[in-house]
Amino acid sequence: MYDFVVVGVGPPGARFARRAAEAGYEVLALEKGRVGRPLACSGHVSTDIWDYVPETAKQRLFQNRIYGARFHTGGPDSRSYPFYKDSEVSNVIDRVELDRTLADCAREAGAEVREGHTVTGMTEHEDHVRLDVRLADDLAVDAGLQDTDPGGTAQVTARMVAGCDGPNSKVRSGAGLPEPDELLHGVLAFESEPDHGDRVDVHLTAPEFFAWRIPRGDAGTEYGLGAPPGTDVSAMFDRLTDEYDVTTANVCSGVIPVGPPSEVTGRRTFLVGDAAAQTKPFTGGGILYSMTAADIAAAEIDPREPASLERYETAWREDLSREIQLGHWLRRCYSLPKPIQQFGLRTLSGEIGVHMDRPSTLFSREQLKQLFSWTLTGSGTIDNRFAW
Repeated sequence: MYDFVVVGVGPPGARFARRAAEAGYEVLALEKGRVGRPLACSGHVSTDIWDYVPETAKQRLFQNRIYGARFHTGGPDSRSYPFYKDSEVSNVIDRVELDRTLADCAREAGAEVREGHTVTGMTEHEDHVRLDVRLADDLAVDAGLQDTDPGGTAQVTARMVAGCDGPNSKVRSGAGLPEPDELLHGVLAFESEPDHGDRVDVHLTAPEFFAWRIPRGDAGTEYGLGAPPGTDVSAMFDRLTDEYDVTTANVCSGVIPVGPPSEVTGRRTFLVGDAAAQTKPFTGGGILYSMTAADIAAAEIDPREPASLERYETAWREDLSREIQLGHWLRRCYSLPKPIQQFGLRTLSGEIGVHMDRPSTLFSREQLKQLFSWTLTGSGTIDNRFAW
């Protein structure tokens, strides 16, 4: 019996598998396809990402440096409101290679990582969890769970199961845990012409969310948007690329979970990452939040003590809830009337410095002092530390 079975080997699953293995636990991590495929997430991240991968991986992952953003309340020809700084705000990375690198780190720590293993059923018992696993026909997999040929079904047991399997989590549904507050529909695609620009473009044109353009260096340019269910996302995306007069390829579509459910732990199961909606409500990104939660889970959860799940439930919320709540507040600005958006962007645009993953830095003593000073004088540049 394994101490932990991790379902899903994206950033949260790979990170938890690595940390749990480093702590001496026996860990099996299962990915239904190839790690990193299909791509369903942008590669625009804060520079904190380099704390989670080996130094030797940076050259392989890195694609471009970003120094700021241009906000628009209309299309690309509308007036833009710049937010910038003289050092890197964020980086653009190879998102597929990030997943592979994190999975390799888990393997090197001692976790078993298996591709082509799809969890089809789960049952929680008093002292273990049983998983039904289907092995892929078309992948060269190690069927060592049992003597089962590819295409067949195996069973595996664990003291606990980590559901790191995304917004449509089978672990979450199998454990009867509540769903995220909201599921947005996201789409992105790529234009191949190299683009070494150092600012992203953010368009507050999608209902309740936004559209974006991200320069990816030699890898080209990424275009994307997110919107609530019921919105014709494909038509909106076509309008975005038509306005930029570009032809894109490799279209990716996926679900963006927003708003963590009231519980992310069961009897012997727990959720990490998109399965738990541990994402930024104002961008939909969740790489850093999910790996933060993975570290907390590895530190707090003892597979032999189900009561330890409550420690994880409490600790990750203490760490991330404030940022998520402030993220909800920021997102509300996307739905303000256009004149109010324009007034706010015009007032606050300028040099920036806020950490893109931590909206609480908007309210640091230094930033509030600067904002108050600008309000009194009506002049100068606000160093409001805002980055999308």
